[in-house]
Amino acid sequence: MKIIDKQAIAIFLANHITSLSLEEIEEIIEIPPPDIKFSYAFPVYRLSKIEKKNPKEIAKNLEKILPLPDFIEQIEADGPYVNFKLKPSSVLENIFELKNDYGRIYEILGEESKKPLRIVIEYPSANTNHPLHLGHVRNILIGTSLSNLLRYKMQEVFEVNLRNDRGINICRSMLAYKKWGNNEEPTKKSDHFVGDFYLKYGEMAQKDENLINEAYTLLLLWEAEDPETRILWEKLRKWALEGFEETFKNFDLKFIKEYSESEIYTKGREIILENLKKGIFKKTEDGAVYADLEKGYNIPNVILLRSDGTSIYIVQDIYLAFLKKQDFNYDRSLYVVANEQNLYFKQLFKVLEMIGFKEDNFHLSYGMIHLPEGRMKSREGTIVHADEIIEEVLELAYNEVDKRYHDISEEEKKIRAKVIGMGALTFFILKFNLKSDFVFNPEESISFEGETGPYIQYCYARIESIISKSEEKISLEIDWNLLNHETEINLVKQLNYFPEIIEQAAQRYDIHLISQYLLTLCQIFNTFYSKCPVISENKQLERARLLLIKCVQINIKIGLKILGIDTLDRM
Repeated sequence: MKIIDKQAIAIFLANHITSLSLEEIEEIIEIPPPDIKFSYAFPVYRLSKIEKKNPKEIAKNLEKILPLPDFIEQIEADGPYVNFKLKPSSVLENIFELKNDYGRIYEILGEESKKPLRIVIEYPSANTNHPLHLGHVRNILIGTSLSNLLRYKMQEVFEVNLRNDRGINICRSMLAYKKWGNNEEPTKKSDHFVGDFYLKYGEMAQKDENLINEAYTLLLLWEAEDPETRILWEKLRKWALEGFEETFKNFDLKFIKEYSESEIYTKGREIILENLKKGIFKKTEDGAVYADLEKGYNIPNVILLRSDGTSIYIVQDIYLAFLKKQDFNYDRSLYVVANEQNLYFKQLFKVLEMIGFKEDNFHLSYGMIHLPEGRMKSREGTIVHADEIIEEVLELAYNEVDKRYHDISEEEKKIRAKVIGMGALTFFILKFNLKSDFVFNPEESISFEGETGPYIQYCYARIESIISKSEEKISLEIDWNLLNHETEINLVKQLNYFPEIIEQAAQRYDIHLISQYLLTLCQIFNTFYSKCPVISENKQLERARLLLIKCVQINIKIGLKILGIDTLDRM
């Protein structure tokens, strides 16, 4: 089955335009503004320069000579543009027959079908010294939705997690527990209990400058595998990881493999020392080992081993790159990490190049989430925990469901609240460009109106309600000429762009393109719904509009599923 997109238009035009290549034609083709009834537009300015003719004259001539292929309803010149309107049947037949595969189908111009890429996606890689926070929620949602998207596009995806369970920050929590924990068992969710001691350390370190030295001593004891230190470490690590798992369940998060820094950092140290002997790395005057990146790569040098021989964080990432390649033989390795670490990943990838590891590594960088009252700072205790955010959106969702629906059971209210609340949280975060910082507002995210997840879910449920009320069967046996209202034409246009949007999102790792597409689709649908009743005495018209809205519903469900959001038949 052939998806009708700008590539199809380009191939059609290339048969009649010889002065431009197929690739050039495709590059030029545009999607016109929403108020234009046509699906695609071909500006002729480049042709005008080549042919030394007036653009309007060229466009008018093309309108005359271009035949109507079976998938195009109308070709019309408009100034320097040639506009193309697709047949609704070409679009809706594809969607209705392909159903959940509609967005998956997209032909790459001039290429045969490729072997699926093997892609490793590493996230959220949290430290085991405090609970997951709102920033981790964005990380998790980016990682899971991107995994869903690439898997939907038939790539082989391997989701992995790195447990950052060693280092000086871990020792800070350990030291505080050792001094002030009184050997207590957790009195709250276990990762929050551990996090309290990280905050305690920060509080007490302001009063006692020597605490940092004690923490480094604890780190040396840990690396020397001191039994007492290791027992303390294992206790707090276990509590943190148990708490993480409980939070992960809210996102249905599972990994094909989880690595632990504590198990791999020594292998990284061996790689550093081996390349130090080869002269690839250098030593400072006090004996620290570093990679000289300033001369060859014009980025700051990076310390690899401290002067006392202990490892810097980057060392385990160096070995982990080798280990992931060994475990998955990947084509590309993605690291989902906030933009605060942009320099770090430039350094990591250059160090890997220096030692001959030239695999395809990519840092998927994203911006910060802010709160109305300011930025999160974990050491100061103003962090917003993931569990608190989840609890708040679920409570807000429950209150909304309870207010709207008095006749459903308590169990059903909780089920709906979970779907709506987690959908609200997910959509609000994923609607922003990854590079953007933004302010998260729980009350705004849960609204049934505006640019929210519940708005999209409600649109899906409204369509289900309409379909269930009709006694007509949905099929392709309709009178296509009946779909001629302006809002119907706009809906068909938007439906047609879906495979292109999915392809762009997958190629660029721009998951927000899907969120924005769904918002536009639902806005157009609601305009259609306000002007064009579906249930009608005219049964031919009813059947035509039922097919149209069913195709809208199919696209919504695919898009939400990629984002990791469930749908409800009733809201």
